[in-house]
Amino acid sequence: MPKVKPHRTSPSLDMTPMVDLAFLLVTFFMLTSKFAPQEDVVVDTPASISEIRLPESHVMVISIDKDKRVFFGLDDAKVKEDLLTSVGAKYSVGFTAEQAKKFTGLASFGVPVQQLPSLLTLSTEERQKASQPGIPIDSVNNQLIEWVTAAQRAEYKAFGKPAYIAIRGDGSADVPTVKRVIKILQDKDINRFNLITDLEGKPVAGN
Repeated sequence: MPKVKPHRTSPSLDMTPMVDLAFLLVTFFMLTSKFAPQEDVVVDTPASISEIRLPESHVMVISIDKDKRVFFGLDDAKVKEDLLTSVGAKYSVGFTAEQAKKFTGLASFGVPVQQLPSLLTLSTEERQKASQPGIPIDSVNNQLIEWVTAAQRAEYKAFGKPAYIAIRGDGSADVPTVKRVIKILQDKDINRFNLITDLEGKPVAGN
């Protein structure tokens, strides 16, 4: 008597839950990702083995490029209008509502405050091509410290604490310019700041 072979069905895998999960993850990352605005200055930071991470928010960045130009940036868009109004009033420079709105989206800038209204009327492409001479840091016209102290006041007012200060110097930056920026901060009793570097591998013993 012949054996009755059981009917075999090929195994199948229901991919629906996996596809649903993939779409959920894509949606999550699209909604939570924060794209950094494009910088107006290119800074090639030196490498170090420090693994200390810069905080993700409430960060003020002072950039120094290889041409000795100093740029200022603040990541808190919420306080930028107050900051712009404060520094503008100090130098009797007015800004339109449209310019103030553009300033909140600006990653950094490197012009004297008197030239800032003109810079803020440019499109993003025009601004990146525009020549920015850097924020004045000399003893007669030290606008950098005005931006720093005004930003700290605005951060205190909005969040109850100052912003973290980070200095991002180009690997080819002029050392006296970097020292000058640090001294400007220290003269205002600002002695805690980070130096931004690129992470390189730790040296291996015996090499």
